[in-house]
Amino acid sequence: MRKGILGLTAVAAAAALSLTACGGDDSGKDKGGSASGGAIKGKVGVILPDTKSSVRYESFDRPYLEQSFKAAGVQYDIQNAEGSTQRFQTIADQMITGGVTVLIVDGLDSNSAAAVQRKAQAQGVKTIDYDRLTLGGVSDYYVSFDNTKVGEELGKGLQKCLGDKAANIVYLNGAPTDNNATLFAQGAHSVLDKVSTYKKVAEQAVPDWDNQKAATIFEQMLTQQGGKIDGVLAANDGVGNSAVSILKKNSLAGKVPVTGQDASLQGLQNILDGTQCMTVYKPVKQEADAAAKLAVGLLKGEKGATNGTTKDATGNRDVPSVLLSPIPVFKDGVKQVVDDGFVKKDDLCKGAYAAKCSAAGIK
Repeated sequence: MRKGILGLTAVAAAAALSLTACGGDDSGKDKGGSASGGAIKGKVGVILPDTKSSVRYESFDRPYLEQSFKAAGVQYDIQNAEGSTQRFQTIADQMITGGVTVLIVDGLDSNSAAAVQRKAQAQGVKTIDYDRLTLGGVSDYYVSFDNTKVGEELGKGLQKCLGDKAANIVYLNGAPTDNNATLFAQGAHSVLDKVSTYKKVAEQAVPDWDNQKAATIFEQMLTQQGGKIDGVLAANDGVGNSAVSILKKNSLAGKVPVTGQDASLQGLQNILDGTQCMTVYKPVKQEADAAAKLAVGLLKGEKGATNGTTKDATGNRDVPSVLLSPIPVFKDGVKQVVDDGFVKKDDLCKGAYAAKCSAAGIK
């Protein structure tokens, strides 16, 4: 679906002006901020999708976006839809009414996100798709990692962990409503389908990226195959950990390679344990910086710098895009994630993991 992609690497940097954020509620979920100088007119709204599918949105995307907006000296409002399309639309309405002039959206599904974008467009508000492309939308830009490439790295990772021996593999894909999940699966299949010794014995999407549902789905797969599953192409670390939990119940953990994505704390610890073979690391700061830079440019009336286009087949258009490169991480690469500050050494290496971190070169 992403045949129009050109270029893979972009690193965005925000201007270095410092100021203080203010506002927000006690929960920390719907936090706003403002610039004190007011040098740049307008306001940026950001709607993040949820806290359930991945820990990244509140742990990384929010603080990195805040940091970039503060540095650029612009007003901003960042909120999380908590997995609800109704809440997503309500937040958007409030932001548009409240005067945002640029809206960054990470939609839960294309239909609801496209409706928000069209409403914003009618009010003269520019929009940026963040992390997920809104099919049939009207966004001015799209910022993400090359999601087909992410899937390819998942496929290559599982192949590296399995070797070329005969193997029964299963796919635990992401939410069917998430265009990224479709691209991950396409990328993985483009690699694994070429390996003649591999046999796909089951494949299923995990509704809403729900980890509990993923565990149930995988347990059913394992039962149906009589325990004869040799590899698991899991679309992210949460789904992968669900598979690992079922493998542990059946004394198969560490014997069946499992992939993942997001370089989460749990995923990295599973890699150190040997129960997960790899993850795909996406340096979120690059993504947040790129989105913030485009948003600030829109506030200034400038045309943003992109490195490719992404085909929106539903809307029959090519969306100007900033596409970043994902990084495959195996046990010997966990140190890079720590060195980048994406996870804290004290969190990753506590207790029984101290010796495992040391063995992996994490001092």
